[in-house]
Amino acid sequence: MIAVADRIDDHGLEEPLSELADCRAQIEEIDLKLIALLAERVALGQRTGVLKQAAGLPILDPQREAQVIRRAVAAARDRALPIEPVRQIFWHIVGLSRRAQEETA
Repeated sequence: MIAVADRIDDHGLEEPLSELADCRAQIEEIDLKLIALLAERVALGQRTGVLKQAAGLPILDPQREAQVIRRAVAAARDRALPIEPVRQIFWHIVGLSRRAQEETA
């Protein structure tokens, strides 16, 4: 993680527009990585759906979903991220995975 204080000198931000462009480029790279990770997670969700069906297990597993959310919230807390937005994001991610499982089953 980049600390803002690392980029500030006694005279303010160095070349703010250049640095802004760099920051935006890094954000775009991260966004693409997030999409790739979501695609990977959905693929694993599809595989999980097949395995659950083969094992005769239901797609919906509220205890497992709650465990995923608790783990995400704990990780967010450890990194000083706002808890509620992270919780909401992960509920969406869990829902995306569940839909992938349902479509596969």
